[in-house]
Amino acid sequence: MSYQKLFDTTISDKTVKAWRDSGKKAVGYVCCHVPEEIFYAADVLPVRLRATGCVDSSDAEAWMSSFSCSFSRSVLQYLLNGTYQLDGLVQTDGCMMAARILDNWEHISNKKSEEQFLHQIGAPRITDEYTIEYYKSELKEFADALGEFSGTKVTDEGLKAAVAKTNEMRSLIAKVYELRRAENPVVTGAEVLSITLAECDTSVDEYIEMLKEFLADAENRKPVEPRVRLMVIGSALDNPDYIQVIEEKGGIVVADDLCFASRAFGGQIEVDDKDVLGSIAKYYLSRHTCPRSLDNRPAMHHEILSKCKEYGVQGVIYQKMQNCECWGGESYYLEPDLRSIGIPMMQLEREEHMANAGQLSIRAEAFIEMLEEK
Repeated sequence: MSYQKLFDTTISDKTVKAWRDSGKKAVGYVCCHVPEEIFYAADVLPVRLRATGCVDSSDAEAWMSSFSCSFSRSVLQYLLNGTYQLDGLVQTDGCMMAARILDNWEHISNKKSEEQFLHQIGAPRITDEYTIEYYKSELKEFADALGEFSGTKVTDEGLKAAVAKTNEMRSLIAKVYELRRAENPVVTGAEVLSITLAECDTSVDEYIEMLKEFLADAENRKPVEPRVRLMVIGSALDNPDYIQVIEEKGGIVVADDLCFASRAFGGQIEVDDKDVLGSIAKYYLSRHTCPRSLDNRPAMHHEILSKCKEYGVQGVIYQKMQNCECWGGESYYLEPDLRSIGIPMMQLEREEHMANAGQLSIRAEAFIEMLEEK
């Protein structure tokens, strides 16, 4: 198996098709508050939906409000036009925009009389013993329903086996991120985002093997000599071209705080054998994924500042999608924290389709020049 597939950002249906052709189910999800371990324990392929490459979401716009973000509209477009051929969709109330994908897809599927597994999970916005227990009950309901749909009951043993796989995947991703700490990294920010996006439509076993091959060959890659070291944070970003435009101006993105990158993986899940599902619930609800978690926001800010120090970041690019519910106003709270450690922040507003590459290039170059003079 060649690890070059890690750098192909085209949404692939090969794994999904092979999985379904074998008689098993493949189900999509949007928010990273949906645990992949439950899918694998039910012998279902989890497919994280993204909108990479979507340039026309006009069909979806007929279904979704004009106030919805273009990422959500584009994901629905890919469901409508058949880019995704799946057996169902699972969503949490992680953000209002993404939740509307499920609402609309359920209505569309019913009109077409298509059998789909459709399920929504309630994910609390604060984390304590009561909300973890509630979230665990939501995951139990999901696991039972998915197991019935797939014909494979979700058990503690199945969950522990799945956790072992996803933990191995997380440890390998951590090694990829370690490569970015070097003064002259052998991997660019655009490449790392491509690598993390590859997990969205690949089975965990395939993904682990590709990561191992890439890491084994990493020492043979040519180091990059950047002008400045950058970090990208903000709304769901599933297009490496966006980062590539920035890096073409001489900066290199050595760190990120993105739900399609570092936030999608996180640290290891520690399993309590007496409460396996509770362990998964605690992990997914406690990790800092985005500003939706009200009590975790200060900790998330602390992590961003810590990454700036660990990776030698000289400037932060805060990109937010128009109408983004979670990241719309977070810069107001975050910028003073970054300023306190001497890290400038540039704000960019964008849409899913990158139609303003020229403007992005000009602003990125100006920001990089400013950081060099600092």
